[in-house]
Amino acid sequence: MSDVVLKVEGLSKKFCMSLKRSMLYGTYDVARDMLGFPKKNSMLRTSEFWALQDINFELKRGETLGLIGQNGCGKTTLLRLLNGIFPPDKGRITINGRIGALIAVGAGFHPHMTGRENIYLNGAILGMTKAEIKLKFDSIVDFAEIGEFIDAPVATYSSGMTVRLGFAIAIHCEPDIMLIDEILAVGDATFQMKCMDMILKMQQNESVSLLFVSHNITQVNRLCQHGILLDHGKQIFTGTSIDAGIAYVNLINSLPEKSNIKEKPLNDMFKGKIKSARCYSLEEFDQIMYKGSFCVEILFSASTIVENAEVRLAIAYPNKSQYLAFQSSHVSENDFLHIREGEYLIKFNIIDPNLLPNNYVVHFSLANRENIYLFGDFNVCQFKIVNNPLYKLMFDDFSGIVKLNSKVEIINND
Repeated sequence: MSDVVLKVEGLSKKFCMSLKRSMLYGTYDVARDMLGFPKKNSMLRTSEFWALQDINFELKRGETLGLIGQNGCGKTTLLRLLNGIFPPDKGRITINGRIGALIAVGAGFHPHMTGRENIYLNGAILGMTKAEIKLKFDSIVDFAEIGEFIDAPVATYSSGMTVRLGFAIAIHCEPDIMLIDEILAVGDATFQMKCMDMILKMQQNESVSLLFVSHNITQVNRLCQHGILLDHGKQIFTGTSIDAGIAYVNLINSLPEKSNIKEKPLNDMFKGKIKSARCYSLEEFDQIMYKGSFCVEILFSASTIVENAEVRLAIAYPNKSQYLAFQSSHVSENDFLHIREGEYLIKFNIIDPNLLPNNYVVHFSLANRENIYLFGDFNVCQFKIVNNPLYKLMFDDFSGIVKLNSKVEIINND
């Protein structure tokens, strides 16, 4: 038996940006196919573009392969081709085994059918027999945590309940190849931990192979042995997951900046000034380089009274508007600050952050209870990661921004 369970050779897919032209091209292609004329899939017609072009890779049995890239690079299109939703325009896909997919989980549910009925319907679509679904039914319901709502119409479910049920069905089909698209970016933290635990169990079964798509590089580093980087439909890097992550960071750093990330006070509601800021390692007391935990220390003065405020820290690449990590002093209702006139020293003790070796800048801001930005500045200080082997998974990553494992200390110097 071959160790290669999935092989992609010269895979390409094109789409049309015009709906009217797309329908016309579809009719034309069907007519040519019925008349026995050869297809002209290698040529782009008016309004067409390559969503994927010349993709090549192999997935071996028991291996987990990460697929990364910016939005619109072709990741989901590739998974849909592999799952048979779209036919390729060029190239070949060879699958050796049963394939399952976590793509748009729950999207195929019938809203007017109950959860129970949708389990049997979706299970059959995924290739499970009625007897197999019946045997696993209780386990699916327990994992989804639907409870008494299992006999209610899916239209009455919350989005979280729908996703949980869809994920529970998909993982119980026991495929040889599992396609996972951003499943760890949805649901609450508890559900994400359950999903991750199940994925880790699947990895322990060396007969199951995973193709994992995520914007979170730390998740890819944590789960995958190898990685592929896509950009504008092209495969621009293939290698280890860590090297693929570094290539992704370098790609982002090379892109031109499209927005100004420096925020300004809103209607002069707050009068304040950042007097000093610094980053230093908690282990080596190095001002800009560290190998583990570090501290961001910010001293600011206030000349305005603010009730129920919170301080925030965000980390980004230099000259980029996308935040990579954040931390807030507000955790519960009792954590709001009461700012008076005077100086405040803020210490963010960052413990084992999940960031790749690179240069970073720190953004500090102050907001009120209504989440209105009052005061702050970008690039209050900067640091450089020279080595960080602790690529641990953060389960509360909802939007591609990792919440830092941090302890915040606020000291009023007056």
